[in-house]
Amino acid sequence: ATDQVDGWLARRRGTSSSLGKLLDPVADKVLILAALVMLVAEGVAPAWMVALIVVREILVSGLRLAALERGVVLGARDLGRLKTWAQAIAAAVAGFAAAGAWSDEVAWWALFFAVVATWISGLDYARVAPRVLRGESA
Repeated sequence: ATDQVDGWLARRRGTSSSLGKLLDPVADKVLILAALVMLVAEGVAPAWMVALIVVREILVSGLRLAALERGVVLGARDLGRLKTWAQAIAAAVAGFAAAGAWSDEVAWWALFFAVVATWISGLDYARVAPRVLRGESA
């Protein structure tokens, strides 16, 4: 929630920076992926789902680095924000399932939705990749 408020304030005040656009998605990834990996160890999150999420995150991070080398900062896109929310909600639901508050099936479906949102978002980044790799803004 604080991440959303921070982004909203930065845009409203016109104080967003290239560094912030680069670091914000990285912080989101580290937090959510750490939670998902721990939930795999708890037996709530299927490893294949978390692996699919990790692969997409690595690919998009690679695209961001390639863009940065060309002088283009590839900030979070709208579908990327949706993906982040889907992953965060899935991690929370799976955390509650690990604590016994919900069934593992509820966690499975939340994670499945997060995987689908993650890969749809990844396809959105793939769509802009050719422009970005030519050094143009997305």
